[in-house]
Amino acid sequence: MGMLPALADLVLPRTCAGCGVPGRSLCPLCAVLLAVPRLAQPRRFPEGFPPTVAAGAYAGAVRPVVNAFKEHGRAELARPLGVALALAVAAVRTGVPGPARPVVLVPVPGSRAALAARGRDHVRELTVRAVAELRAQGVAAEQRRLLRRRGRVRDSAGLTAVQRRANLAGSFVADPLGGRLPAGALLVLVDDVVTTGATLCAAAEVLAGGAAAGGRPVLAAVVAATPRPVAAPSGGATGSRGYRVRNVPGRHHDRLSGPGRRD
Repeated sequence: MGMLPALADLVLPRTCAGCGVPGRSLCPLCAVLLAVPRLAQPRRFPEGFPPTVAAGAYAGAVRPVVNAFKEHGRAELARPLGVALALAVAAVRTGVPGPARPVVLVPVPGSRAALAARGRDHVRELTVRAVAELRAQGVAAEQRRLLRRRGRVRDSAGLTAVQRRANLAGSFVADPLGGRLPAGALLVLVDDVVTTGATLCAAAEVLAGGAAAGGRPVLAAVVAATPRPVAAPSGGATGSRGYRVRNVPGRHHDRLSGPGRRD
């Protein structure tokens, strides 16, 4: 540990952003909650929702960890959350049949209001970390800013799934400066949290139809997804039945995610 971090710990001792235990920014017990990749499936499965893997559930200790990084400037959480995002990318990548392919991570761009309020693009920060982690593990990965925002959207808090879709309609456009993609690369949209899936649907629609995509399928990976309320078995799961990630336990496929939290 360097001198400056050590002095900072004397003045402002580090505590776990998830549970408040002193000593680390993210304790092992909370970190392991972001190491269980699962297929995210919104409760009301929206048309056009890309196959999406989350590193953990947006509940319990995970929620304050994400919010501490996103809203409260806990920059030191970029590394563990970036590692979690890389895990989700690796998991969704294994669900694609055939030989391993390079991946292009496409961060979901934030609105101008959100970027101005936070003073940074937190999703892009996580994307950079995830790319570094994937490369360290031997995965050919890079990030591209293939999307940009236009216009203004309402705050999604309190909106229904249908209202969120309408609110985001037309808010994403292809970025002409994205450049050519590597041959055979997988396009993976990345974001911090998925709830109703409205944001990923709107972004994936533009990305899949853009000239840069060239008809490529679009996948998605997120740090966390809102868990679906536990319900009695109904004899079948809703959502995308054709896509299953091989390293995700079967019991996780229908637990995620429901409305009630902003994307």
